[in-house]
Amino acid sequence: MKPWIALIAVVSLQLAARAAEWVVYEPKAGTANGKHIVMMSGDEEYRSEEGLPQMGRILSQRHGFKCTVLFSQDADGTINPNNQTNVPGMHLLSTADLVINQFRFRELPDADMKHFVDYLASGKPMIVVRTATHAFNYERNKQSPYARYSWTASGGGFGGMTVGETWTYHHGNHGGEATRGVIDGKHRKHPILNAVTDVFGPTDVYGVNADFPSDAAVLMHGQVLKGMKPEDGPNLSKAIMPLVWLREVPAGGGKKSMVLCSTIGAATDLLSEDLRRLFVNASFHLTGLEVPKKADVAVVGEFKPSAFGFNTYRKGVKVSDHAP
Repeated sequence: MKPWIALIAVVSLQLAARAAEWVVYEPKAGTANGKHIVMMSGDEEYRSEEGLPQMGRILSQRHGFKCTVLFSQDADGTINPNNQTNVPGMHLLSTADLVINQFRFRELPDADMKHFVDYLASGKPMIVVRTATHAFNYERNKQSPYARYSWTASGGGFGGMTVGETWTYHHGNHGGEATRGVIDGKHRKHPILNAVTDVFGPTDVYGVNADFPSDAAVLMHGQVLKGMKPEDGPNLSKAIMPLVWLREVPAGGGKKSMVLCSTIGAATDLLSEDLRRLFVNASFHLTGLEVPKKADVAVVGEFKPSAFGFNTYRKGVKVSDHAP
């Protein structure tokens, strides 16, 4: 084999190995809308490593977005939600028009975390899902310049800086009382709520702090149910809580970023058609595109998400297993 052919072969193998550290879902030919969404999966409990790939498929195949999904993983490319320090591909945030953040208690190397902070400073939008209100937890390197993003930091870290909330408490009985989404009447005509009427999820309602930000536009509230089925009635002894809200927050250079927070969004919650539609609508709205009147959110391929819980993730799954 000629030397230059061998070199090309080696480089190709290296690129293939590199690409296997994350997954890219390209739009169908002729349907691209020019927007790139980077999705960050990394939580121990709510199976974002299953839910975000499905949303990536829907957004790319049904709506023309390019979607890149990043995963918490071990060095050999095995997905491991318990690995809090290794999420390859953070540099790709520089190419994103929107980031969907579903982290929990991550503590990334400073070089990777810098890409995240640079994105925050860019003024571009973000969707913060469920545990991402407490996305970071600095326990190993408390002297890091990014330790201020830890959920334990003064002001609530990343969550406090952006959505106005960090981890608070389970308002519903965790694993025993599900969530019904209740649209806020003042915002019922907001485009993110186009054709969204029936949102249910088996995860419980999160409580919020007494100092919940007054500038947040609450699009949907969470009603605690008496059980775990969609037909279960409301637990009227527990007040409704903000479930989905929008905030405009300061970014770098005097810019402002639009941030949507949804404390519902586990993989099993995404079995709710209208919750998938809400996330699709938000992706259009936050990237400056016209929101469909009724977005097609039909599942692409098979989607049978694992139950939420610690160590309930599917063992031995490689990043490459999620390739299109």
